Amino acid sequence: MNLAERLRLLGRLREYMLSDEMEWSGARERAHYLNPWFLPEFIRLAVNNLAGHVLDGRVLEDMAGRYRVPDAPVRVRTVGLVMAGNIPLVGLHDMVCIFLSGHRQAIKPSTKDDVLIRHLVGKMTEWDGRTDDLIAFRENLRGCDAYIATGSNHSARYFEQYFAGYPHIIRRNRTSVAILDGTETASELSLLADDIQLYFGLGCRNVTQVWVPRGYDFQSLLDALKKYDGLMDLHKYKHNYDYVLTLNMMNRQAYMTNGSIVLSPGSSPFSGIGNLNYACYDLPEDPLKSLDPNDLQVVVGHGHTPFGMAQCPSFTDYADGVDTMDFLVRL
Repeated sequence: MNLAERLRLLGRLREYMLSDEMEWSGARERAHYLNPWFLPEFIRLAVNNLAGHVLDGRVLEDMAGRYRVPDAPVRVRTVGLVMAGNIPLVGLHDMVCIFLSGHRQAIKPSTKDDVLIRHLVGKMTEWDGRTDDLIAFRENLRGCDAYIATGSNHSARYFEQYFAGYPHIIRRNRTSVAILDGTETASELSLLADDIQLYFGLGCRNVTQVWVPRGYDFQSLLDALKKYDGLMDLHKYKHNYDYVLTLNMMNRQAYMTNGSIVLSPGSSPFSGIGNLNYACYDLPEDPLKSLDPNDLQVVVGHGHTPFGMAQCPSFTDYADGVDTMDFLVRL
């Protein structure tokens, strides 16, 4: 399959993902049934973002030109791909990068996001049987020439040992923070609520800590976050919220809540579901001095990633800042 054919197939995949075809609707419903964290509206959001920023034909053609992707690699490699499953189709970007490069890939999907990715690859194979030679699903990834693996800090240590002798990209836990200066409008705080609560806060691009100037009035932020009161209808989310709230109360720790999320003082940029950490600063440069860049995926705020855009990465907003396409074309 040459480059033009791969581009056409990805374009057809985009059209299919944006459609309401019965098979695709059924796959989305099944994905939600098997993983209640994948709300239909969150699946739809992920699909629209991928269609607009990753699978758009002009974007793909630009990437192929920028990285000088050949019709076929001089030597086709097999890339083992270990996918995450924290938000819907989070592994699709890696799959597209490998397919665009012309290399083969062996995918080990997350059990949390197994339905959607298998369905889409199945459709690609249905449209062009040669896809079978380029994309396969495996439980065991032994024998690959290179690896891309996404997981926790714990699993990353295992991946580093297991894949040490091969070219690899190993991704660890990352999260995102927002730095507020107190001049944010109600509209900006509403967009920040999206950055915090979309996908229940499970993505590495979700804001899990806010930095505010000392003496900041949190009421406007708490009011903005009420737009996601509906998340409490999912018992799994409510259970996490109740746990965080109870823990704060039992420990007699200071906290704030609007009834659907708990704001807790915390120096860590990582916080759990239903919880948002906050920290105060005296000087605008203090937050970035205090934070470990290896923990951060996105920084939201004035002068940083705009409010509401944390979950809208472009093709080249590579996870962990590692250029996936450059890695692939150099294999």
